[in-house]
Amino acid sequence: MENINIIKTSQYLTFKLGDEVFALDVAQVREVLDLTTITKVPRTPDFMRGVINVRGSVVPVVDLRLKFGLSETEGTLDTRIVVMELSLDGEITVIGAIADSVHEVLEIGPDQIEKPPKIGSRWRTEFIKGIGKQDEQFIIILDIERIFSTDELAIVEVTATDMPLPEGATEAEQEETELKQEEAQK
Repeated sequence: MENINIIKTSQYLTFKLGDEVFALDVAQVREVLDLTTITKVPRTPDFMRGVINVRGSVVPVVDLRLKFGLSETEGTLDTRIVVMELSLDGEITVIGAIADSVHEVLEIGPDQIEKPPKIGSRWRTEFIKGIGKQDEQFIIILDIERIFSTDELAIVEVTATDMPLPEGATEAEQEETELKQEEAQK
């Protein structure tokens, strides 16, 4: 078995998009939320569904299904938003990603992970850290920071800082967001 550059056992949050099981390093995951109302944002890429309010912060939400060339995610009782942190030019960017369902946190060792195949894959291999195997099931371990280009994330980040909070936000959340927007403009 050919290992990749994963050298220690790590924990991964598993989730589904269509029939495939994907995983993210739990160190990048802030929280998992129920699907909520997403405020649409004009002039953004198709995969950008809008923004949500997460404890006073405006967080952009993307549809990974659209980013991967699948049909748009249909909201169900199992649909979740995975809020994660990405490194963008040395700065942390918080972004939410819609998943059809979220399953569990698994420990996967480096001996259980192989390089993604170069041919015959539905997914772009540069987006994949490796293919894990757990109980006869393959798990696609994503390199989430490579899925979005710096330009795409910059558009999402600028758009999110310009957006007002959704209706129903508390006065304290509004004030906190305004302060963050002022800081971002400096």
